[in-house]
Amino acid sequence: MTKTNTGWFGKQVLKSLQQPVHISPLITFRILFGLMMCVGIIRFWLNDWITELYVKPAFYFSYPGFQWVHPLGNSGMHIIFAGMAICTLLISIGLWYRVASILFFLSFTYVELIDSTNYLNHYYFISLISFLLIFLPANRYFSLDIVINPARKLTVIPLWMVGIIRLQVGLIYFFAGIAKLNPDWLLEALPMKIWLPAKSHIPLIGSLLYKTWVAYLFSWFGAVYDLFIAFFLLHRKTRPVAYFFVLAFHLATALFFPGIGLFPYVMMICSLVFFSSAFHQKLLQFFSFSRKTQEQAPSSSTYLNNIRRNQVLLTGIGVYFLFQILIPFRHVLYPGHLFWHEEGFRFSWRVMLMEKSGNAFFYIKEPSTGRTYEVNNAEFLTPLQEKMMSTQPDMILRYAHHLAEVYTGKGIRQPQVYTECYVALNGKRSRLFIDTTVNLAKQPLSLKHYTWVLPYSLKAK
Repeated sequence: MTKTNTGWFGKQVLKSLQQPVHISPLITFRILFGLMMCVGIIRFWLNDWITELYVKPAFYFSYPGFQWVHPLGNSGMHIIFAGMAICTLLISIGLWYRVASILFFLSFTYVELIDSTNYLNHYYFISLISFLLIFLPANRYFSLDIVINPARKLTVIPLWMVGIIRLQVGLIYFFAGIAKLNPDWLLEALPMKIWLPAKSHIPLIGSLLYKTWVAYLFSWFGAVYDLFIAFFLLHRKTRPVAYFFVLAFHLATALFFPGIGLFPYVMMICSLVFFSSAFHQKLLQFFSFSRKTQEQAPSSSTYLNNIRRNQVLLTGIGVYFLFQILIPFRHVLYPGHLFWHEEGFRFSWRVMLMEKSGNAFFYIKEPSTGRTYEVNNAEFLTPLQEKMMSTQPDMILRYAHHLAEVYTGKGIRQPQVYTECYVALNGKRSRLFIDTTVNLAKQPLSLKHYTWVLPYSLKAK
């Protein structure tokens, strides 16, 4: 393509991204997102998960580079969650929106960085969305901020401000679909063959869940759904049917796999952003208690006319999405089986792809005497932490370093840490996971390939 044509294409893309649309999709997204986050935080509080996950553990699996992030104790963590709940309500009603969005993003992300044990794809998604909301004028219509200051009202915004939410949602689906294009999922219907029979108690359809063809149906439908649903949601004619499938798919996942929490409901709400402005204007009527005042206020086109600000924002958003596209593919930089090594697994929208379980026994060797001590993991970890750690190499290494520190404090000079860890993946026979001859206390925690993880071999079936 010539330089002239490239320039023409770029201008057409920018022009398309700048076309005016009604702000209503952004507004309903703000309201529903805030309410859903509030429900999630209340759920955390009622189930006592704040104490269980962020107060009781004696040790936390921090992320590389974020070892400085620590919990704030019982009172501090409950205050943080109370603050997050207040922020979600402020976001939803559009009061002090910008400050509430910043505080919610910072506090939610802080909580998620405390312990990688608690990582879930939709928590990562919430951090990303709350970050994007900081830069969007989602409080400039149908909000208390506008009731207080009507002059700041906006009725139209550039298309890209709605488009970036759609793109973020679409990327989740698309990458989740790509991740399902693997032999275990498509050719062996794993892990569905393992998971579905466990749900045979479900009335009416329970007996079908033992059938092999049902496992294949779930696997293939899930892959096709994830790969194409965002494209069908984008198209006006296919959108209603596509959203019916969104509801059916996520209600089914909520029924069959309740352990995934709010994820199905988050996606059902977020997928509404693909609908037209007219649809969202009607939807806003359900929340309307001062509609007359809202419609009488003057509108503005600030974001349409301020080309320079738009260009700066678009450049930043472009860099953001470049990383969003590259990060899920970073696993190609590592050798070996992705599900086995899990290097590049997190933050890549790999949702419910494998059944993996393990048992890890740790031993401390005292070099000066040659004596060896077996570690009681329950002394240092909660059951959930031990379960998650026993299959993830970076958590195993992080725990080994912690044990070295603990036993150094007990008077053992330069303790050596070894593990005998067995892991079963997708119904295959359990096999040795970590090289038992490697002193993990001396292995660096880094983003480089962990050579002490034994290779995954299909011959070991």
